[in-house]
Formats: sequence, C-alpha cells, structure tokens
Amino acid sequence: MSGETDLRELLTTMRPRPNPGRYVFTTVDGEIPPGLRPVVTVAEDEGLTLVVRQRDADAAGLKYDYVAGWITLGVHSALDAVGLTAAVARELAAAGLSCNVVAGFHHDHLFVPYRQAARAVRLLEDRSRRSGRPRRREGEPPPGPDVMEGADRVYR
Repeated sequence: MSGETDLRELLTTMRPRPNPGRYVFTTVDGEIPPGLRPVVTVAEDEGLTLVVRQRDADAAGLKYDYVAGWITLGVHSALDAVGLTAAVARELAAAGLSCNVVAGFHHDHLFVPYRQAARAVRLLEDRSRRSGRPRRREGEPPPGPDVMEGADRVYR
C-alpha cells in the first residue's frame, strides 16, 4: 500500500494529532530494559536511543533531559515523498519550536517540546488550511462569488 507523494495534498490532509503523555529520549547500552516498551528505537554507534514514556523512563532509572509531546500526522505519506518534513520543520522553526521527526511506514511522527505541543498542533492545522487554498496564477483575479474553490483548482 503506497502513500501520498504530492506535497500540497500531504500538507492539506496532514491532520496533526497529539498522542497523550510525555515522552523522553534516552539511550542504553545493549538491550532494551525488561518491561520497557519504546515507541521509537534508533541504533547508533554510541548506544541504542529509545523514545519512551517519561514515567517508564523514571521507573527504569533512565536519564534524559528533553521532555516531548508526540504528534502523529494522520496522512499516509510515502517514504519517498519530498518536502513534508521540511515544510513541517520550517513551520515550527519559524515559531521557535524544535521538532524531532521520525518516519514510520504509514505516518510521520513529531516530537516537540511538551509544553508547546498544543501550540505546535495549532500551527500545523493552520499550515494545513493555508495549503488547501487554490493557487492563483500571476495576474489572475481572485475568485468571485460564482466560483467554487477546490483543493488544487478553481472551477467556473
């Protein structure tokens, strides 16, 4: 099942959705500690990076210094789609928000500062609405009341 590749469609239908809880990035040497269920793992030369619920990291005695909110983009983006990550990161960066992106097979997942997660969702929803507006060609008058606007076309 292939995902969407058209950037405008991806942005228009991204549907950012917050996941409940606080998440942290931590690292371990070797195996994942028993009972820990990471939502992300990344094998690096320095160790195994885990993204886990903060309460689980605390219970396991793991160290961390970044507490994040987790946002899932609801659109099924293709792994070879171009520009979605850049557009989302640019939108959040313009608002002074850090963004750590992880691509899953079906969706992109964003980890943003926990206290700013609701703001990040609002910014992305606004970006999505702006992306759905039809583009006008240079010199073309704005649509009048007898015009129906589509996601990527203007119909007369």
